[in-house]
Amino acid sequence: MPHPVLSALDLSSTESGTYLGNGEWSGDTSAGVLQPVNPTDGEVLAQVRATSAADYETVIGRAQEAFKVWRTTPAPRRGEAVRLCADALRRNKDALGSLVALEMGKSKPEGDGEVQEMIDIGEFAVGLSRQLYGLTMHSERPGHRMYEQWHPIGLVGIISAFNFPVAVWAWNAFVAAACGDICIWKPSPKTPLSAIASMKICNQALKEGGFPDIFFLINDAGTDLAQTFVDDRRIPLISFTGSTKVGRQVGERVAKRMGRSLLELGGNNAIIVDQTADLKLAIPAIVFGAVGTCGQRCTSTRRLFVHASIYDSVVEKLVAGYRQVEQRIGDPTDAANLMGPLNSADAVQAYLDTIEKAKAAGGTVASGGRALDDRKGHFVLPTLITGLANDAEVVQTETFAPILYVMKFADLDEALAMQNDVPQGLSSAIFTTDLRASERFLSAWGSDCGIANVNIGTSGAEIGGAFGGEKETGGGRESGSDAWKAYMRRQTNTINWSDAMPLAQGIKFDL
Repeated sequence: MPHPVLSALDLSSTESGTYLGNGEWSGDTSAGVLQPVNPTDGEVLAQVRATSAADYETVIGRAQEAFKVWRTTPAPRRGEAVRLCADALRRNKDALGSLVALEMGKSKPEGDGEVQEMIDIGEFAVGLSRQLYGLTMHSERPGHRMYEQWHPIGLVGIISAFNFPVAVWAWNAFVAAACGDICIWKPSPKTPLSAIASMKICNQALKEGGFPDIFFLINDAGTDLAQTFVDDRRIPLISFTGSTKVGRQVGERVAKRMGRSLLELGGNNAIIVDQTADLKLAIPAIVFGAVGTCGQRCTSTRRLFVHASIYDSVVEKLVAGYRQVEQRIGDPTDAANLMGPLNSADAVQAYLDTIEKAKAAGGTVASGGRALDDRKGHFVLPTLITGLANDAEVVQTETFAPILYVMKFADLDEALAMQNDVPQGLSSAIFTTDLRASERFLSAWGSDCGIANVNIGTSGAEIGGAFGGEKETGGGRESGSDAWKAYMRRQTNTINWSDAMPLAQGIKFDL
């Protein structure tokens, strides 16, 4: 019998991982299976049939045909399709949020919050469908008009990571759909069930609304299909969310074929707490930023810089906060728990290895520092480490685990220099009541990250702003603001409505 959470979403113990379009899920069994595991107890949740090479070609072919229709559909009508998907997700929020918690390992409130992100970006995309604006420019030539317009780019390939198994797809797919594109999704092999459920919910809503297929799904049991996907010249844009190591490979492969890539990669995010900070705000934000999703967010807080004058007090308060979290580690589908497991046994080993490296480099474990071997699943304690310098190799490296390095600083210039002195540049924050400090932090010589916050933590970005970072974070932008432009091609138009043929720059060419 399937897990009750799967049954609530009409998922069985064996599912197809390939949506071919035309209401058809593949029955091909030749490409192997994925076996997503419940990280709470290590048990296999279901069997998911992977996508064969033949089915991949069917998906691409049908997606290309779908694009010919979808690109001619008026943008507000495309927005209506996305609205129906958002409404369907709202009706299924509790069940899908539970599946995200079950399969990924994040807490039930965080799973529900991830589905809410899908709903929110859907609503954003509905409004966007009436705001795909271009600019009008004055021509230097008499009797001429210049303007720019934006057209759909075509097929968009979306490769999402296990830690946000549904929201990242929606950030891309709903905006791209409003822009007139067709999306093909390859989720993480660790979380295919959340993807399948999302596709079924949205595709049923589209069907009932009289809309064609605009979302397709593939799953890879190895890496061959993923490489084919990235290298496919028929897909002008690949959006990849994952590690910097793999993202660099994706970017290089897509660039080699002169395609576009939208990269959302690693983060080594820091919070600065100065001597004026309101600790009633700072402490909960630091704890959630470091332990939320068991430290498996690209925006998780990994480094903390505390003014020397309050350092001991802050560490003491954090240790007390971590002790409270330790009492509420467990099954993430139980909303009473604050922290679930790491996603895999490999992640637990990476956590343990990193702690050993930190101690070997001179670090001291102030709290946590061990796996919970007395229970099933991949549970660890959230960990605070003091005594290391920012330039220590282990501090410079992102570990996808609830490990926070705490360091002292003497003045803001020192704190900013340390914050920026890492290869990654995703999210950052400062807690201060000093207006000058906050404005310096946000200035051109302040934080070098794509996200910079004042008196809130590094994680939990809203969908209204463009999400992404600099340096080895990849430079991509998703979600709000004008991130929609990544999913379209820009066209500049000049119209001559005069009875002459003047050339630009005053060039004379008389016949």
